[in-house]
Amino acid sequence: MLVSHYDDDEAGSPWDFVLFLDEAADERQREALEAIFLGRSGGTPLRQFPWAFKPSRLFEVRAAAIEIDHTPRRGWFRAGRDVEVRVTGPVADQEPVTCVIPGHHERGTEVVADLSSTATPIAYSLRGRCGYEASFAYSSD
Repeated sequence: MLVSHYDDDEAGSPWDFVLFLDEAADERQREALEAIFLGRSGGTPLRQFPWAFKPSRLFEVRAAAIEIDHTPRRGWFRAGRDVEVRVTGPVADQEPVTCVIPGHHERGTEVVADLSSTATPIAYSLRGRCGYEASFAYSSD
């Protein structure tokens, strides 16, 4: 899970981010996941993950309990006590949505979500934001 921030008004739009990896993973698994998420293992992340192919500033890699609830249009996930995303419901009038996010081409539902992070230095609390819910399966070249 990533907590990130970028600003299109800043030259190069660099990504500032904190990477969270599940504390249940052993050291070898965390090292492998870190290498994948940061694009160090090559493959499609270097084309799909903006923080891997654009200028970026990794603040920290943190181990945390990763929890997730897949209840349709009411799901949530969190990383320890630092990060929470909670779907509050579907958007009333569904329109086709497109984006560069991998997997976003899958049929899904536009939802309203609340997001919060106390993962300094990237802290925020956002309510009523647009989100997208769909099935997801990731693989790389």
